[in-house]
Amino acid sequence: MRRVAAPLAAALAALLIGACGDGGAEPGASKEATLVLDFQPNAVHAGIYAALGRGYYSDRGIDLTVREPSASTDSPKLLAAGRAQFAILDIHDVGLARESGADVVGIASIVGRPLAALIARDRNAVRAPADLDGGTVGVTGLPSDDAVLDSVLEAGGADPDAVDRVTIGFESVTALSSSRLDAATAFWNAEGVTLRRLGVPTREFRVDDYGAPRYPELVLATSAETLERDPELAQSMVAATERGLEVAARSPGAALAELLRAVPTLERGEQRAQLAALEGAGAFDAAGPLKRSVLRRWAAWDLEHGILSRPLEVGSAFATP
Repeated sequence: MRRVAAPLAAALAALLIGACGDGGAEPGASKEATLVLDFQPNAVHAGIYAALGRGYYSDRGIDLTVREPSASTDSPKLLAAGRAQFAILDIHDVGLARESGADVVGIASIVGRPLAALIARDRNAVRAPADLDGGTVGVTGLPSDDAVLDSVLEAGGADPDAVDRVTIGFESVTALSSSRLDAATAFWNAEGVTLRRLGVPTREFRVDDYGAPRYPELVLATSAETLERDPELAQSMVAATERGLEVAARSPGAALAELLRAVPTLERGEQRAQLAALEGAGAFDAAGPLKRSVLRRWAAWDLEHGILSRPLEVGSAFATP
C-alpha cells in the first residue's frame, strides 16, 4: 500500500483545521466526480444533500453525482476500479479494505460518533446489559456486530458467552417488534428510531457508552490514486462537504428539506425522527476533521475485538492534521 504523500497530507490537514481560500477549479471549469453512499439515502446523509442542494460542490468546481450502492461491498471496489472518486464508508470497512490491499483513504468524518448499539426489546425487563444473561440476541453476521455485542456485555458486567447469538441479517426491526428476541445489535439512529415509532419499549446500550471509544462511524473516503493525481479535487470535496455538515448541525430542518427534495420517496416523519436523534446526540457537531488520536483508539478497539486481524497503520489509512 502507498502512503499519502506528505505535501498532500499537509494540504488536507490545513483544510481540515479551517484554512480557507478559493480552492477548487478555475471559474467556469468543472470536474465531474461520483460519490457512492454506504446505504440508501437517509438522514445521516443530510449534510451531503444540503451541500448538493445549496450548490456547495458546484461552488468548488465539482459536478457531483451521488449514487446509492447495490450492496454494502460496492464502494471500496468502485473506488479501487476508478469508477467512483469518493465514497461514504463505515469506518470498519476502511480498515478491512486496507487489510485486503485496497488503497482506500479516509479524508473526513460524516458523523463523529458510533451509531452501533445493542437494543433490548423490553426496557423494563432489561435495565442493564447483565440482564441479558441467558437471553437470545440477534446479530447480522458481520464481525463488527459481535464486537459491539461483546463490548457492551463486557463493559456492562455480563459474560458474552452467556447469551444465545442468532444470526438474523438486517431484520432487527422485525425480530424485535415480533418479540422473537430479547435484544439485537442495530443502529440507534435508524432501527432504534423505527422501533420507537412502532411503539416497541426499547432500551439502547450505545457502544461508545460501553467500552468502545467515540470514533467516527462513517467517513468520506477516496483512493490514494485520486489523492495523488488530483489533491485539489479532494480538498474541494472535503470543504464543500464540511459546509453541508454545518447546515445539518445548525439548521437540521433545512438539511432535511434538501434531502427530501432530492429523494422525495423517503418518508418525511421517519427521516425527521432519525435526524432529530442524530442532532440530539451531537453526531454532526463532531463531524469533519479526523483526529489521529481518536483513530488510533478506534483501530486498537477493532483489533482487540477481532474486526481487524492486524494493527492498522492509521497514518496511511487516513489523512489527518
